[in-house]
Amino acid sequence: MDLNVQFYKMSKQMKTQLYLDNLTTIFNPQALFADGTEFYRCPAEPDPYDRVRLRLRCARENLDSVILVFNDQRIEMEKLYNDRLFDYYETFVQLGTEQVFYYFEIHCGQMVCYYNNVGLCNSVEEYYNFTMTPGFHTPDWAKGAVFYQIYVDRFFNGDRSNDVEDDEYIYIGEGTSKVTDWNKYPAAMGVREFYGGDISGVMQKLDYLQDLGVEVIYLNPIFVSPSNHKYDIQDYDYVDPHFGRIVKDEGELLQKDEHGNWKADPNYPNKAASRYICRVTDKENLEASNQLFAEFVEEVHRRGMKVILDGVFNHCGSFNKWLDRECIYENAPGYEKGAFVAEDSPYNTFFKFRERQWPYNPHYDGWWGHDTLPKLNYEESPALFEYIMHVGRKWVSPPYNVDGWRLDVAADLGQSGEYNHYFWKEFRKNVKEANPNAIILAEHYGDPTEWLKGDEWDTVMNYDAFMEPLTWFLTGVEKHSDEYRQDQLGNPDSFFGSMRHFMTRFHTQSLQVAMNELSNHDHSRFLTRTNRKVGRTAYMGPEAANEGVDKAVLRLAVMIQMTWPGAPTIYYGDEAGLCGWTDPDNRRAYPWGREDQELIDYHREIIRIHKDYKAMKTGSILFLHGQYQFISYGRFDEKDKIVVAINNGDEQVAVDLPVWRLGMLEGNRMARLINTGREGYSLETAMYNVENGILHLICPPKYGVVIKNLS
Repeated sequence: MDLNVQFYKMSKQMKTQLYLDNLTTIFNPQALFADGTEFYRCPAEPDPYDRVRLRLRCARENLDSVILVFNDQRIEMEKLYNDRLFDYYETFVQLGTEQVFYYFEIHCGQMVCYYNNVGLCNSVEEYYNFTMTPGFHTPDWAKGAVFYQIYVDRFFNGDRSNDVEDDEYIYIGEGTSKVTDWNKYPAAMGVREFYGGDISGVMQKLDYLQDLGVEVIYLNPIFVSPSNHKYDIQDYDYVDPHFGRIVKDEGELLQKDEHGNWKADPNYPNKAASRYICRVTDKENLEASNQLFAEFVEEVHRRGMKVILDGVFNHCGSFNKWLDRECIYENAPGYEKGAFVAEDSPYNTFFKFRERQWPYNPHYDGWWGHDTLPKLNYEESPALFEYIMHVGRKWVSPPYNVDGWRLDVAADLGQSGEYNHYFWKEFRKNVKEANPNAIILAEHYGDPTEWLKGDEWDTVMNYDAFMEPLTWFLTGVEKHSDEYRQDQLGNPDSFFGSMRHFMTRFHTQSLQVAMNELSNHDHSRFLTRTNRKVGRTAYMGPEAANEGVDKAVLRLAVMIQMTWPGAPTIYYGDEAGLCGWTDPDNRRAYPWGREDQELIDYHREIIRIHKDYKAMKTGSILFLHGQYQFISYGRFDEKDKIVVAINNGDEQVAVDLPVWRLGMLEGNRMARLINTGREGYSLETAMYNVENGILHLICPPKYGVVIKNLS
């Protein structure tokens, strides 16, 4: 344009063009978005040598250029298309076989900034680069699937003939106890208490689980073991007949004399536990129990659900047939001598003995020094390594066909970090070759990055990027109920900051299958945490765990759980209002006949909503707004735009949410799917209008709501 032309002589078109030519672009950082979901990375889980499309979103006509920094390459992206709100920059990259890293360099006028896995940054932060690992796939069935964790002994007694009897054997110095009152609180040292729950009991409650909306059943350990928790495995090859079937039931219970002393060898009293020895060593019982389990899995699969098992491979138990500290197998037909019993045992290398003292050598390494939990000595025993690989394959193969493993204290396995990684690489190869759709899910605290590279674990129990930030925000209580922090209660910056940071430690495909729990067998029940008390059953008593709890806060937690990226996992009884301090009080029996039906109904409805929308399972997440006691975020894909708002406070909150960031336009309408408050929940529909890209909400105290766009 000729600027020598006097302004008053310019036409309206010339004046407009002059204005546009000299307009300074106002950078809109809130419009920027990219992640690892299929819309922004296609394919989302690429194979080696795939050509991958990467995409970045920005406000319309807002950027001058975008550079993809891909490993050591700089690739200028093309603005290929737009919609009414956004421009989309794209480019393609060619993968090899190695893991790759990338981020976006943003140019707007004189400004240069960067977009990575945590969002917009002023400088390059390699720690938060996007990551792609060619060939890393997690099972599609697990993405966003609703899991249900069952502590088998405390769920339902379906077969009373297999119950552990009083004084059937001695465990950690005392005889076993058969609990006859199902509603009894667990004792402070309750590992030898047995309520009678079993596989038959779970099978009899499949209608309930299916109606609830459960898609995956996760069973705490079910293999032969002397404890009710069964994290001290006695025989990896068989389901415990106390959980399975006892078809041969011979022998005697342990007896005491008139002085209360055991009528048995004081050093090895379980040699006389002939009833127990028959039950857990006789092959008729063991094979019948395995058969029952195969029937159980078949029925679960027939109903369209999955089953995963708990694998405890770091250590076993002192009752284990390979060690036989209790001399249970010493005279049992068909078994080799255990390594504790005999120096020439074929299992001698399975354990690390510090002294050579046989027979009956007690000088072996225990996990964290516990002699009841002997540590397995993989580095010096190729036979042990091969045996556990066999176990990993066996249970995901016919006739059992389970759908994966949850791995106990997985990062502690072996004597070194190097061996730990070698073991899990081999374990993954063995399991995936036997069942390519099996999931490998590890218990892990802290940064899981080094195990989530596509060749070891699929994902983890999501403590850092779910349970902990959520618990702090809603209750101010640590997940064991061991600490209360007022500064964490209702703190949105801490919540979003923790979530944003720890979620970047996952590949997207790992995050989508991460086990998002509110409670489990190791931590206090979430409902108990809502009382904001610090305590344990040993000094507070179990009744205190029930006092001052707030079901409204639990419903808020469940709303977040069912709308957050990952696999929402219900710990049995949480949905029925079960309380409890940390272990062992968190292992109370399911309250059949005393359930909180309103809570169960709420779980059923919000699970249904979770399952109805793909965006809940594999869509993107965007943090929309946070203030004291209030958070809001969106889940979205090309089709659905879902808003979640949570008011954890005691005062009403009025907020304007920028739903244009999800792709909502002026005049669009949204509908309420479910809401919860102090008095309960409602499915009553309400309509909302989007004005200038803003959704105006009024949120009463202790209120949560899920709102979706009208298509």
